[in-house]
Amino acid sequence: MTVQHSEARPQPFVAAQRKKWRLRGKRTLLALVLLVVFLAPFLWMVIMSVRPSLDAFELTLWFTPTLDAYRALIAGNFLQPFSNSLMVSVLSTVFSLLLGVPAAWVLTRWRFRARRYVALWILVTRMAPPIAFTIPFFLAWRWLGLQDTIMGLAIVYLTFNLAIVIWLMQTFFSAIPVALEEAAWMDGCSLWRSFWHISLPLVKPGLAATAILCFIFSWNDFFFALILTRTNAITAPVAIVNFLQYEGWEWSKIAASGTLVMLPVVVFTLLVRRYLVHGLTAGGIKD
Repeated sequence: MTVQHSEARPQPFVAAQRKKWRLRGKRTLLALVLLVVFLAPFLWMVIMSVRPSLDAFELTLWFTPTLDAYRALIAGNFLQPFSNSLMVSVLSTVFSLLLGVPAAWVLTRWRFRARRYVALWILVTRMAPPIAFTIPFFLAWRWLGLQDTIMGLAIVYLTFNLAIVIWLMQTFFSAIPVALEEAAWMDGCSLWRSFWHISLPLVKPGLAATAILCFIFSWNDFFFALILTRTNAITAPVAIVNFLQYEGWEWSKIAASGTLVMLPVVVFTLLVRRYLVHGLTAGGIKD
């Protein structure tokens, strides 16, 4: 008696699982490739910062790491510009949120005839090139005594970050139903208490995303810091230029200072990462 063996065929479930695994593997590989491409400049900067200064441009990956560049920065005067950048960026971000978030809420909730024109006038402040405001700021700050001060530089960044805060936060406040605030008003809640206890907690992701953008714009600014500061309020991006000397460019110090300048933004982003993605995508779908 002969037994005929049928050819083994994968079951539909197993075939679907294999297809799913292959697709997941391709996505993971693509994500790793993109990650390497985007992080390559930063990795190259970090590696250069721990290379010996004489081997900064060697292509080999085998070298003895050294922290001489970081020790030179700490022993030098780089920590003062670094702290100045941190103070200016934090102050500018806080002031921008304190003024811009209530303004965005008012422009969203109150319907008046010139509401769209007011929003457009606010956006116009971001359309002109920064060099157009250089001379007015320089003359006004010298007359007011704000030149080469941390507060003066923070106010300059505030004037530009305020438009970003108002326009971004308007999108988030528009996604909140007005009925929630009206219900709070009927229960005896005042106008600003409803804003503080009802609307503001619902836009935490938007606050995180907006705060990160304001902090990055203030932290990375070079132009206004170069024009409006001399010695007392000089920031880290301006201090890095001091390593470009006539005798030669100190590449190890440039890479080390660039790595240190990058760290606060990375840490700040990691602290609010759970709100960041939701905040950047909120408001993209309208009910």
